[in-house]
Amino acid sequence: MADSRKPAGLTEKKANRRGAARLAAVQALYQMDIAGAGINDIFAEFESHWLGNEVEGDTYLPAEAAFFRDVVSGVVRDQKKLDPLIDEALSKGWPLKRIEAILRAVLRAGAYELQHRKDVPGRVVVSEYVDVANAFVDREETGMVNAVLDQIGRQFRGDEFGRG
Repeated sequence: MADSRKPAGLTEKKANRRGAARLAAVQALYQMDIAGAGINDIFAEFESHWLGNEVEGDTYLPAEAAFFRDVVSGVVRDQKKLDPLIDEALSKGWPLKRIEAILRAVLRAGAYELQHRKDVPGRVVVSEYVDVANAFVDREETGMVNAVLDQIGRQFRGDEFGRG
């Protein structure tokens, strides 16, 4: 529901900047996972070259830098707590370490946000990360992202998702 005190475009613009921040956070987490890049190098690279700039012919939307930093640093800080939560929500026989690196990044970022960013509605978090996953993988895998994040959302935000 839009806030009547703000022009409609303002809320939409903030949502787009957060969506861009989520996409950038997943890409940064992926790069850290695959290349072993450190968090300070990732922040420097993404903030100077990716966020809101053109890269290889694609223009990246301006992203909410503080939100980007919070998600990336939160996942790095809490990864040892997040991974077992995700493992528990995954189908038995498919531990997180067997999941593609880009999906690990999506699931970690989504789980972090569900646990720590209560300012964002839980169903919005799930939907946003399903959209991010959709940019990289096929529909079957985005369904898995939806199911896992929904289950995690029920753990941390039972009042929003309904327990079950």
